[in-house]
Amino acid sequence: MAEATAQLSLEHEHHTDSIGSKLGMWLFLLTELLLFGGLFLLYSVYRAKNPTEFHHAALQLNVLIGTLNTAILLTSSLTMALSIGALQRGQKKVALGCLLATIALGALFMVNKYFEWTAKMHHGIFPNSPALGEQSSGEQVFYGLYYSMTGLHGFHVLVGMAVLAWMAIVIARKPERVERWALPDELNKLRGGRVTLTNDQGQRLWTGDLIDDSVREVSVSLKLHASPENVTYADYGGLELAGLYWHLVDVIWIFLFPLLYLVS
Repeated sequence: MAEATAQLSLEHEHHTDSIGSKLGMWLFLLTELLLFGGLFLLYSVYRAKNPTEFHHAALQLNVLIGTLNTAILLTSSLTMALSIGALQRGQKKVALGCLLATIALGALFMVNKYFEWTAKMHHGIFPNSPALGEQSSGEQVFYGLYYSMTGLHGFHVLVGMAVLAWMAIVIARKPERVERWALPDELNKLRGGRVTLTNDQGQRLWTGDLIDDSVREVSVSLKLHASPENVTYADYGGLELAGLYWHLVDVIWIFLFPLLYLVS
């Protein structure tokens, strides 16, 4: 007697609102721009009032470290973009490697910032220090803004690194496991047949055992590997949103660098 072949549809769909998620991220980035924009405006006002004091205070900053950190963050923006592009092409290992490189560059930026801050503190240049109190009010304002803006920016770098680290874990856990169980009322449709796995050309890749009256449950598990043909926004959307945040962090530093380090 010929056996019927049972067909069990396995569909794995992510219902992701790409427009809504992007809009939400852009609104969040707008609030960040307003935050730093207020600090930039405050800096401009005080610099206009104290141009000479700001000039002398900026001479104490290490332009070499500032330039190096600028190059580091610009490179991290490149690796971030490469990671997103690789994930869109289904290249998981390349995407993960570029993402880890981005995190490493962010860590290097923070290490440089740590040494820069400790050098200033070693010379007594920090808020409310006796040495800084002996300087002019304009220089005190400059260093107050310097620590406020670079400190807030450094906090955003750490947050960005944490988000990217989480995304690296998510990417590393792929391929995703997808399961579909046949309910009892569906079993009646499957009895006397076999569960088969076929490709797009109709070629049979795998065939299960015969489903008879002794079977109480059918469980089918698949692991999906991303490829250029089946990559969707759900596969790379989270990384893309994280990339927008990271690029904002880089753009903010591009404004901070000339304001603080090149004003002299």
